[in-house]
Amino acid sequence: MPLPPDAWLWDEGTGSVIFEEPAGSHDSSVSFLAYLIWDPVHMYNAVTNGWTNFEHQITFDVRQPKTHKFTMERLRRFIAEHPYVDVIRYTTFFHQFTLIFDELKREKYVDWYGYSASVSPYILEQFEREAGYKFRPEFIIDQGYYNNQYRVPSREYKDFMAFQRREVAALAKEMVDITHELGKEAMMFLGDHWIGTEPYMDEFKGIGLDAVVGSVGNGSTLRLISDIPGVRYTEGRFLPYFFPDTFHPGGDPVREAKENWVTARRAILRKPIDRIGYGGYLKLACEFPEFIDYVQSVCEEFRELYENIRGTTPFCFKTVAVLNSWGRARSWGCHMVHHALYQKQNYSYAGVIEALSGAPFDVRFLSFDEVKADPRCLEDVDVLINVGDGDTAHTGGVWWGDAEVSSAVKRFVHEGGGLIGVGEPSGHQYQGRYIQLAQVLGVEKETGFTLGYDKYNWDEHPGHFILADCEGEPDFGEGKKNMYALPGAEILVQRDKEVQLAVNGFGAGRAVYISGLPYSFANSRILHRAILWSSHGEAQLRTWFSSNFNAEVHAYPKNGKYCVVNNTYEPQSTTVYRGDGSSFELDLAANEIRWYEL
Repeated sequence: MPLPPDAWLWDEGTGSVIFEEPAGSHDSSVSFLAYLIWDPVHMYNAVTNGWTNFEHQITFDVRQPKTHKFTMERLRRFIAEHPYVDVIRYTTFFHQFTLIFDELKREKYVDWYGYSASVSPYILEQFEREAGYKFRPEFIIDQGYYNNQYRVPSREYKDFMAFQRREVAALAKEMVDITHELGKEAMMFLGDHWIGTEPYMDEFKGIGLDAVVGSVGNGSTLRLISDIPGVRYTEGRFLPYFFPDTFHPGGDPVREAKENWVTARRAILRKPIDRIGYGGYLKLACEFPEFIDYVQSVCEEFRELYENIRGTTPFCFKTVAVLNSWGRARSWGCHMVHHALYQKQNYSYAGVIEALSGAPFDVRFLSFDEVKADPRCLEDVDVLINVGDGDTAHTGGVWWGDAEVSSAVKRFVHEGGGLIGVGEPSGHQYQGRYIQLAQVLGVEKETGFTLGYDKYNWDEHPGHFILADCEGEPDFGEGKKNMYALPGAEILVQRDKEVQLAVNGFGAGRAVYISGLPYSFANSRILHRAILWSSHGEAQLRTWFSSNFNAEVHAYPKNGKYCVVNNTYEPQSTTVYRGDGSSFELDLAANEIRWYEL
């Protein structure tokens, strides 16, 4: 609980907070605002490139009246002095995502969605007037977790986010209006100072940007850019950056470029960006001619696929909704700690989103707030996916104690919907359960409270539709411990009496439990089959389908075209099934994409 102001004092001489009457054996923490004296992006560039003897840049606080006036005048002056510039690319706008380095120049804490670097006394005073209640530092500090995207957001934090979006969007619109007034296009980089400009939220639409460009780390980040509504075009900046951490003697930028392209291409074939590019110091790239040659081939292939699929919607089997605390605010970004970087505790969950980024499904992101406000939002969904660890924002935590939410999801499945839970779906210790959808999913977790109850359902049921393409043992990644099946559920895979994959019927609906699903072509096929099975769509399997999961088929009925793509750098052979179920044999060269007329 917070201490009243008269219970402590600040000693400026020692830099200490002193408690007049401290409570014995208590741990106390001190919350404070710190002024940012070095912009984190400039710091990152300085550390990465080994800069010395330079001035530290600070972040402009454009929310302050004088800085606001100066910035708008500076923008007009810049455009007037650079008549040859056609596009003003804002490196996002005002507030840096949370990025902190330590005294050894190492990255200490990062949250790509973090708002904690967007506060100031001026901003907080504005918020209090609008919200009608006193702002406490704890609303941001959040026990030291800083409301990272794995935390179920509080009402106060969501209020603050909404306030920031409105304020940032209004100022950004002012800059975009000036840009348009002076005859230029306005483009935003989806990356650095982007807090408050979440592109899937309503406030973003009012900014009026012409385009968005962002860094492409994988298929999920590609879709994060290409799915943005309300802009004329989108652009992806591919990896590697032309920085000395990759472009150095002995470096292999071609290998990284190949991995980046083949990973992103799956997502491009579902929803293309309009342009591609690279970034960094061109002189470094010029020292690797084989890299330049490979980039040329990528550009030629991108032009071909863009001409074939632009302006159309690819064939989708089902509508899939990822249900979490953030909904569309974190579209394609859920389970990202820092862009697309690997995390041991998380890759089994991020793999589900990555698989969906290139899969033939209409994918959307739903929040628990939306389900509670109007359960009818589930009516046009075929399959719900809840993925992550228990008590995180991604599985919902305390939301499952809300009877309206849990009833809406159970009713959805009972009436014929599909449910796929990965990890600890609906995990929250409450009223005698840990997995709150245990009766739907057919699995529960032993947390120590039910050790006295014997568990008898351990028989495996091999040969299920979901695993029919699986070669060898499925890869569940980190998986989960202590999961067991309830009576009536069918275990497809269990190891040492711990369930890894199970299915269950619930009313007219079906549910699938998976302990973890890292991204791979084999696991993408498992997820594909799980979605079809849970939505009673098994008969649709051999429609626009490749028998070899290393190759995929994408159809564009409105454009009268379809393609078969080899996702590997090895030759592949497959049987290709067309939309009418007819088939043909096909041999594909490494990384080849073959186009056909319908």
